[in-house]
Amino acid sequence: MNLIRKILNQSSTQDDREFYDGMQRLLKFSPKQLEFYQKAFTHRSLKKVDKNGEPYNYERLEFVGDAMLGSVIASYLFIKAPNQSEGYLTQMRSKIVSREHLNELGKDLNLISFVKSNIPKNNIGDNIHGNIFEALIGAIYLDRGYDYCSKFIYDKVIVPYVDIPKLEGKITSYKGLIIEWCQKNKKKYFIDTYEDTGNETVKHFSVKIKIDDIQIAKGRATSKKKAEEQASKRVYFTFQKQIENS
Repeated sequence: MNLIRKILNQSSTQDDREFYDGMQRLLKFSPKQLEFYQKAFTHRSLKKVDKNGEPYNYERLEFVGDAMLGSVIASYLFIKAPNQSEGYLTQMRSKIVSREHLNELGKDLNLISFVKSNIPKNNIGDNIHGNIFEALIGAIYLDRGYDYCSKFIYDKVIVPYVDIPKLEGKITSYKGLIIEWCQKNKKKYFIDTYEDTGNETVKHFSVKIKIDDIQIAKGRATSKKKAEEQASKRVYFTFQKQIENS
């Protein structure tokens, strides 16, 4: 039994001991400073403050984790794709660290189970999964340094998820793809986004997309971006053969 675990057994609460054990199983190594990880899973709704009276939650650690994740992925791509341009490397990194992909990673690791919040977890929003994943990486870096952080990213991100040939064909923004295709082929593109909440308590947005003055697709979601991507994806499948052959 390591020293940290002995100290926890002697002086900490049952919750602390259970959290430590959970982190150890997740990380495959022993945390040294448990408070970093506790902050990584603390939602701002708790309004927690440290011993100096300063508020804390996962958001500052998310900033650190985002930088570390980008750095490790950039280094990996630089080595694995030695003959590719800066633009290619940037695009590939963006696909790996996209919000959608990070949310998937967070869900796969069930990180939400560690989150402490005053808001029901199913009401926080999907981005919490990716945000917490980045915060966890930030906590690892501050607690154990670059080598541990890099190994965690390699084991949890690169080995199971990074397949360069597949990523090359992955679409990260249907809206961007459709706009680019329209510009390239001199087609008129028009998107109309408007609030469409109706009788629902949660705000919704609707989208209509026209190409050459013909309405092609609609979308509706709880954010403008999601609604636009939903409609753009439908446009993509309508013109998939033309887009792929252009």
